[in-house]
Amino acid sequence: MPCERNGPRPPPSPSPLCRGAVVSSIAVQARPAAARLRLPSVSVLARFVAPVALVVIWQVASATGVLPERLLASPVTVVQTAIDLVKDGTLTKAISVSLQRAAIGFVIGAAAGIGLALISGLSRVGEYLVDPIVQMLRTLPFYGLIPLFILWFGIGELPKIVLVAFGVAVPLYLNTFAGIRSVDGKLAELAQVQRLNRWQLIRHIVLPGALPQTLVGLRQSLGVAWLALIVAEQVNADAGLGFMINDAREFLRTDVIVVGLLVYSVLGLLTDALVRSIERRALSWRRGFLTH
Repeated sequence: MPCERNGPRPPPSPSPLCRGAVVSSIAVQARPAAARLRLPSVSVLARFVAPVALVVIWQVASATGVLPERLLASPVTVVQTAIDLVKDGTLTKAISVSLQRAAIGFVIGAAAGIGLALISGLSRVGEYLVDPIVQMLRTLPFYGLIPLFILWFGIGELPKIVLVAFGVAVPLYLNTFAGIRSVDGKLAELAQVQRLNRWQLIRHIVLPGALPQTLVGLRQSLGVAWLALIVAEQVNADAGLGFMINDAREFLRTDVIVVGLLVYSVLGLLTDALVRSIERRALSWRRGFLTH
């Protein structure tokens, strides 16, 4: 009789067919990962295709006379004008004045928007008092408010700052209010069990829960702030990007107008990128939140 081996038998070695299947599945799983590693570089390059093509078409149209200079200056002329405006200090002074107005208006508008959202979001009485007024005000156009603001605040800096603050407050209020009302009710019950007071409830439950929506409102508010600033600086202004654009319009300087608009767009992109960076850091605790 053949001798029987004591102890557990070793597991059977996988067949070549099984080994091939395992290797194939690993390769299939690794392929998307490698593709994902290559995607960012391709996507970054793809983002520049359309803008570069647009500039090339713009320059060709200007050089061939299809697009006259009196209608729109060529990219080369715009770049040269921007350099000249920087050298003589006109552009840097205009940017400084506009940034100051935007910053002051943003701080005032953000404080008003978040404060009103807390009053309205934490109390039914506050909602009945505040929300209908805000819903009516948010439909008013900026140009319609300028004459009234001039009568109230004069023709100095104050009406411009108030207009920017108004543009910031409304979208920030709407998003913060929605964020407060979307906070899980079980968290409020937990706060009652922990015997948190009103301020502790707002600090530890309401504000963190409403933070995602508040940051969305912050991005929208910054975009509206630049739009409001453009409108404000073209009426009774003696400095700023809007004044520079309006003054260039009087002399048919399309190159200066384009420079001013490009600066507005770059400032908008930079502030939006700043808020998105804050958003990634502040919301890194959210499950599934993409931080890359």
